[in-house]
Amino acid sequence: MIEQWQAEQFHQQGYLVVEGVLSADEVAALQRDFDQWVEESRARSDAWGETQDGRARFDLEGDHRPDHPSLRRVSSPTEISPVYEHAALQSRMAQIAGALIGGSGTRFHHSKINSKLPHTATQVKWHQDFLFTPHSNDDIVTALLMVSEVTPENGPLNVIPGSHKGPLWSHWQNNRFTGAVDDAVVDEHCRQPVACFGPPGSVCFMHTRLLHASSPNVTELPRTLFICVYAAEDSLPYGENPLPSQHAGVMVAGEESGLVRSTDNQLRLPQKPRGASFFVQQAGKDPAIA
Repeated sequence: MIEQWQAEQFHQQGYLVVEGVLSADEVAALQRDFDQWVEESRARSDAWGETQDGRARFDLEGDHRPDHPSLRRVSSPTEISPVYEHAALQSRMAQIAGALIGGSGTRFHHSKINSKLPHTATQVKWHQDFLFTPHSNDDIVTALLMVSEVTPENGPLNVIPGSHKGPLWSHWQNNRFTGAVDDAVVDEHCRQPVACFGPPGSVCFMHTRLLHASSPNVTELPRTLFICVYAAEDSLPYGENPLPSQHAGVMVAGEESGLVRSTDNQLRLPQKPRGASFFVQQAGKDPAIA
């Protein structure tokens, strides 16, 4: 699946970009489904659809208009699209994630599409995924599949290499779960980000503790990522899955050991947003914490 040097880079730097993980035909099928959802969004003014926990499946940015669609999130697309289900559970992406995690086996945890359509305002503040999905150990990989081309200019993922080996920074400020680190952490630790980009079919594999963020898309090129989270099978989730689906817990590599493995972490459990996505938490507009 990957070379030894690639696995070493992932473990040393906390991320790895691999091109050609999915074929052109596989990516085209994913794009077709997403394009249909974008077209449907033109007739919508608010988030719509419903996931297992009753929240909306399709989430819109504040600048969304019929002539300027800004569909920023599709939650658990594996439940409504066979091609997304296959990509999440049976593709080379899942196999590589399993190889990077190692151990006895790997489970699928959750998925979503995060998109920045041309000239849209969606951005992601600096954060670490583990603070949203804490487990008994942190052998967890986020796989970000580039459905569209991702360039240095159209809002790519920016990461801080090696930050997965550092502390877990609080994502709570003023007794509110903001889903982002404090500005002082950004000023001190996020000064030299590295952009992760590539052609369609590329995947950025990211350690769950890695500091990362992204800026709005100011170009004519859409930036669409299908994001899947995979965990070691002996990693026990703490709290609710932020994006539950019928596929949560499915084994994608190896087999179940029946064991739970723990590592030494200390953190405050997150709040689950009542709004359609974590974007409302980062913007301070979630009704759960207003």
